[in-house]
Amino acid sequence: MIYTTEIPHLEQGVRSAVTLGKFDGLHRGHQKLIHCISEKRREDCRAVVFTFDVSPRSYILKVPPKFLLTYEERRELAEERGVDILAECPFTEELMHMEPEQFVKEYLVERLHAEYLAVGPDFRFGHKREGNPQMLQKLGKEYGFTVEIVEKEKDGSRDISSTYIREELEKGNMEKVNGLLGYTYFTRGEIVHGRQLGRTIGVPTANLIPPEIKKLPPNGVYITKSLINGKIYEGITNVGYKPTVRENFLGVETYLFCCNENLYGQEAEVRFYQYLRPEKKFDSLEDLKKQLNQDVETGRAFFQK
Repeated sequence: MIYTTEIPHLEQGVRSAVTLGKFDGLHRGHQKLIHCISEKRREDCRAVVFTFDVSPRSYILKVPPKFLLTYEERRELAEERGVDILAECPFTEELMHMEPEQFVKEYLVERLHAEYLAVGPDFRFGHKREGNPQMLQKLGKEYGFTVEIVEKEKDGSRDISSTYIREELEKGNMEKVNGLLGYTYFTRGEIVHGRQLGRTIGVPTANLIPPEIKKLPPNGVYITKSLINGKIYEGITNVGYKPTVRENFLGVETYLFCCNENLYGQEAEVRFYQYLRPEKKFDSLEDLKKQLNQDVETGRAFFQK
């Protein structure tokens, strides 16, 4: 897959099938759009996802973004799903004020040689969000491309969207989040040295600091699986600041059920399956140990179902 932070300029004679949007999370709705463009590869079209480095709302309000997927994670999942080119363009003043027809002509037609577009019914683009799927269909007749308006993927009566997933993530409802995404929610990071208090109470843990832009579930304890060096480990994970031992950084600390290896310095991917309980300050390390032993029993039982 080709990844670029600029508007691609395809060679003469190379055609593309394009889908456009924010694509935060690459959830089931996004996957439906990507499936549409990847099908066009059979007709010798490049499958192109056109997205932005930040959402227009974050850019306008100057709000630091928190993403369901980091840029690197989105690239990996896009490639796995058959994308040929991921254009992750900076959202600039010029782009924000570009008229819809100018955007179509300069970017989709002249640069991407678009032959087919797949967009959702609520897709908007261009200055003041004046561009819509119906305008694309009209311009397609003029410039020689077809537009498919792809119905939203549903969860019951509600559209699957990044907003919906964020709502459920903020509740710690990981089963719902994973169902909407079509994969298990995860975070990644390098395993680092903590204060190693877990070893003193017989529960050694792997600590990682997640990327700053990654949106995490609420602080608390979760049933998880960790992918480390190609191996999967079942476990339980605490997201938070560990109030009992007064740590002041947001971390992800995992007890791996069946692992006695030295994992420091290795990359870990922690996948969240179920919320167990909120983060809590205990009166003593002994009380913390008792609770952790209960959490471990619950976690083991979960994976034995």
